[in-house]
Amino acid sequence: MSLGQIIILLSLAANAVLGWAYLGQRDDTTQARTALRDMEGQRNGARQAASECSDSVDDLRELADKRAREAAPARAAAATTAKTHNQRADTILSTPAPVPGDVCASAQARVDDWLKGRAKP
Repeated sequence: MSLGQIIILLSLAANAVLGWAYLGQRDDTTQARTALRDMEGQRNGARQAASECSDSVDDLRELADKRAREAAPARAAAATTAKTHNQRADTILSTPAPVPGDVCASAQARVDDWLKGRAKP
């Protein structure tokens, strides 16, 4: 083998190694680009879901505020009714027993009075 042939063989071997390295790098680059596109898609999907969630939370806040405004009169009426009932309960509890010494008879007398009060228009 002559020196020229050895140089050609070495050159051919070096080119084969460089070609193999190039193909491996090209495959790695392609995989990295594919992974990047996948991650970007996941990121965009997460952003979209977060945006929709935020919009839904805003809608729920508006609905809760609307319902709170609509329920305010009913709450005020219930508070007034509760105040009246609490005053009535305080009155009942502060008065002495209608039948001293007999708790059941006293309770029955109070229930009878209460029912009479309810029957009145």
